[in-house]
Amino acid sequence: MFDCEFQGTYILENYANSTNTNGSAPENVESHIDEVMQMNRFLMKTIHSQQVGTIEETLLDNAVVPLSNDGEYHYSIKEIKPESQMPTLFDKEIIISLLDTDHDITQIQNSFLSIVLTANIQLDDKFDKIDESYKNGLVLFVGLKSGSNLIRQYIIYHRGKTIDGSLQNDATTESFIYNTIKPKSEKNNGKHIHSLYENIHNFDTSVCGTYIIMREIEELIGNQTAVPYTIPIRFRVSIPLDDLLIFSAFTDYPNGLFGDLKIKLKINPHAFVFCHVFVQGYV
Repeated sequence: MFDCEFQGTYILENYANSTNTNGSAPENVESHIDEVMQMNRFLMKTIHSQQVGTIEETLLDNAVVPLSNDGEYHYSIKEIKPESQMPTLFDKEIIISLLDTDHDITQIQNSFLSIVLTANIQLDDKFDKIDESYKNGLVLFVGLKSGSNLIRQYIIYHRGKTIDGSLQNDATTESFIYNTIKPKSEKNNGKHIHSLYENIHNFDTSVCGTYIIMREIEELIGNQTAVPYTIPIRFRVSIPLDDLLIFSAFTDYPNGLFGDLKIKLKINPHAFVFCHVFVQGYV
């Protein structure tokens, strides 16, 4: 008895090519196995011939070409309501979420807070000594030097936790200093953001405030006898987020990666400015 050990796999060939009568011709296969081997040799030669070329050509063939478009950015605008009850008094805290789950990316540099401010200003004079011919041409501007000056205090929350060092108790002063170094082109390129002196006199839409004609002041004071006299005003304030120093270097913010951001702020009732404006044609 003999012990036989087989290594690998063996195929029994029962097929023979009856058309091959010339054993000396290599192109005529003699069996199925011979046919498969000859086909594999042909494929290897074909693949090798296709790969012939320079290294540069090979790299270009394997390179992933990025998709190019027309260069336009497509975005959507989402208005986020404050979590705090509105309207609120100036001494109350306002909490606003800066992000929304509907957006994968938030453009912090293009986001802003929009506040409709209602206030009562107090005057010590009725201006009743002004000549009648000037009352329709003399205008009082009341507003803010910059929209961000309206914030007295703020703190930033990330995923419900306070960000260390984000508390700013004197945000009005911080905003004033930061805006002194901003270029002029960034101060008059949006509505209700910043009040440049020349823009106030030109009644530009970039100013942050409202205009009151002296004739209207006289009518609003009316029969008030107690000093100071109270006049109601109402105007819109826009505060770009990158006008706040903490967000000045922010650009695109991936919401899903970094999580939610919220700001809690208080209003500064002592940040208002005023000036007289003359309407052309009356003076």
